[in-house]
Amino acid sequence: MLLNVSYSDKNITKKIDDAVGKPIPLKERWAMGGIGSPKLHITEASVEINNLLILDNNLNTCNIELRPKGIIVGFRSRLESYGLIIPYYKLNVYKGEMSIRSIYMDHYFIKVRTDTKAIQKFFRKMLDHRANNLPTNIEDL
Repeated sequence: MLLNVSYSDKNITKKIDDAVGKPIPLKERWAMGGIGSPKLHITEASVEINNLLILDNNLNTCNIELRPKGIIVGFRSRLESYGLIIPYYKLNVYKGEMSIRSIYMDHYFIKVRTDTKAIQKFFRKMLDHRANNLPTNIEDL
């Protein structure tokens, strides 16, 4: 789900926490070596996301935050912050040509450049975290 996360709203926070879990505690963040990605350059996006990105003339960048049950892909448009909330069971990551990775959920997608070792290392960490935390039963959703 695509949400405007610019303002502190209890309803939006509850939706995010229900979908991908509460933020990872600080002690676990240290043990994992961080939960945020480096700056990712967006090369292509789905229609809804692209319509937000073209509203300003800034570089189209995003970042990814790991959560216990999913990820949040965050990006900015004008003065607003948006988050694409993706539970692990809906997350699909594809490796494309020329170091492009595609992140898909339902009808949303974002394609980013993965041309540095730090970004490739983060994607490996994200996919490993997904494998360890993917629900095994339908009741776990």
